[in-house]
Amino acid sequence: MRIDYQHVDIVQEGRVILKDVSFQAGPGEFVYLTGKVGTGKSSLLKTFYGELDVHTGTARVLDWDMARLKRRRVPALRKRLGIVFQDFQLLNDRNVYANLDFVLKATGWKKKKERAARITEVLAQVGMADKAGQMPYQLSGGEQQCVCIARAILNRPDIILADEATGNLDKESGRRAAAILYGICQSGTTVVLSTHDEELIREFPGVVYRCESGCLREYTDDYGIRIPSGMESKSIEENITDNN
Repeated sequence: MRIDYQHVDIVQEGRVILKDVSFQAGPGEFVYLTGKVGTGKSSLLKTFYGELDVHTGTARVLDWDMARLKRRRVPALRKRLGIVFQDFQLLNDRNVYANLDFVLKATGWKKKKERAARITEVLAQVGMADKAGQMPYQLSGGEQQCVCIARAILNRPDIILADEATGNLDKESGRRAAAILYGICQSGTTVVLSTHDEELIREFPGVVYRCESGCLREYTDDYGIRIPSGMESKSIEENITDNN
């Protein structure tokens, strides 16, 4: 398992947000965190990338014991994660290419040609190959989120954590963002997407957890959906076309 939590309390500012959490996500799995605003989805995700500490139960993310993780080791953990935020968090003083180049430089990519090749690759993967020279404010919300997904996959992460990645988008843009994430998942990456849009679950089947009344429970069977096995490879474009 890439994420394995057993009997973990999620605590923020001294208050228990979720109690006795058990959660698992393996390679190539697409996992939803659902629930109303304020029920603990973001808090749980923050424990996965070391923003919130874990003090109870057993909590492992990749090779790290999250209950014993030292703050100085958090950057090493995050280098193997891709994080997609609801509010994009792009640098507005530089274009798309420079936003991505900034991340690669910060994570140890020293050769300019290798950075350029990787940026070209990820922008093509998310359908934004022609937007490299655009400033963030020149892009639609959906386009900005595609750039954020490109940013998240630059270092070929084992896990992508998408915190309400479709929450600020119109329906079609949200579906496109979900389709891109689904395509990435089918190459073996673990994707955890928090959302309140249950239509996405039927279009892009996955394991479903729900935060409710201070607890986390799995509700996959309630949706009557079949989760694809073997993660047969499909392109992003095929995922989008299949769900039109």
